[in-house]
Amino acid sequence: MQFTNRESELNFLNEKWRETIAQLIIIYGKRRVGKTEISIQFAKGKPHIYFLCERIAMHHQLKKFTAAIGEYFKDEFLPSEGFRDWETAFKYLAHKREKLIIIVDEFPYLVETDKAVPSTFQKAWDLYLKNSNVYLILLGSSISMMEKTALFYKAPLYGRRTGQFLIKPFKFKEVKEIFAGKSFEEILSIYSIVGGTPLYLGKFCGKNYLDVVKKEILKKGQPLYEEVEFLLREELKEPRNYFAILEALSLGKHKLSEIINETGFDKGTVSRYISILDSLQITKKEIAITERMPEKSRKGIYMIDDNFFNFWFRFVFRNRALLEENRINEVASKIKEAMPSLLAKNYERISGEILLNAILNNKITLKFESYGRWWNKNEEIDLVAVNSQTNEILFGEVKWSNKPIGTNIYKDLEEKTQRVEWGKKGRCHYFCLFSKSGFTEDMIKLAKKEKVCLFHKDCLI
Repeated sequence: MQFTNRESELNFLNEKWRETIAQLIIIYGKRRVGKTEISIQFAKGKPHIYFLCERIAMHHQLKKFTAAIGEYFKDEFLPSEGFRDWETAFKYLAHKREKLIIIVDEFPYLVETDKAVPSTFQKAWDLYLKNSNVYLILLGSSISMMEKTALFYKAPLYGRRTGQFLIKPFKFKEVKEIFAGKSFEEILSIYSIVGGTPLYLGKFCGKNYLDVVKKEILKKGQPLYEEVEFLLREELKEPRNYFAILEALSLGKHKLSEIINETGFDKGTVSRYISILDSLQITKKEIAITERMPEKSRKGIYMIDDNFFNFWFRFVFRNRALLEENRINEVASKIKEAMPSLLAKNYERISGEILLNAILNNKITLKFESYGRWWNKNEEIDLVAVNSQTNEILFGEVKWSNKPIGTNIYKDLEEKTQRVEWGKKGRCHYFCLFSKSGFTEDMIKLAKKEKVCLFHKDCLI
């Protein structure tokens, strides 16, 4: 897959390049999200040194870094055993007059080797680099480590950075642009399986999604077969208990009580592990959008926020015994059977993004502060968007069904909204419906009369 859809990230880096001061840029995000590729694309055609950190002794790291510097400057007189420390290396670079990009990839590996590295980089920046022509980029896949060393208030590099960018997976709109020749359903299928991670999406270019799943994900020996396990072991010292929690979530156990019953862990253990998974952006706690104090709400539910993690735990982890015996077709049949429900859930998840895109493109003239779901003990509404300044609220129903949506669905939605207390006194309310299979003639007529927004797949009609 060609490099694409990273204009805002590259524009940010290039704007910083045009400034006449030294730069210390922090780029971080989950593994496989494309941080390295973005930095390399930015550095193309510009003077740069790229250095990939490894989990090796510090003097070996310095030796390799010194060799990279010597090769760039054609300097044969640099010490063959490497600079004695990072401070000396950066002092050497600071005295060069040319504008130079230094990319230090997987910076957390350096920190693992020597906990003093962040303080050493801070000192080198203060003494030498901040008044130089160096454009220093620190990349990191360990989000917690990058925050601890560079972004939090007490971090050694806090206050020194001149910019930071959290690289996120592609949204559905961007995935759709990548697979412009495929149908909406097939694109949603790919997105439901691997989410917006560029490395995984590249596997599906020009191929049927189920064939790719069988060859690249379900087949023993392929990288994606053990990818999730590898990623968790990279981030966590003891991933076994996290596996149990993630499997429970992939099976639809979203309430804290359900996770406790499924795993057998106590409440404190589950809460602690989920908090760590949240920090890694693997899971998230979802609160009904109308909650006035969401940070204190006890009504939240928990879910896997990474589509590939969800798919892997549901279909690979649970079927390991079959897959180890190479009974791939049996597991593929289970996936094919489960795809309609998986697509329905992800169609719900992207409905807010579809609505937002319509607003940004001026197809809908409403404005909202936030959107999400609403539920109580007995009912839920798939999409609710609110604007507390204008006391406006929008309610949406999302249906991934082979039947067109009729007026009965709209009437049911109207009835459910009466249980939503948010802004009830004097609020202005609006409605929208999302459908895989379009709408009945009666619903289209009613929508025109009552100004209901109708989306066929992701297109406003």
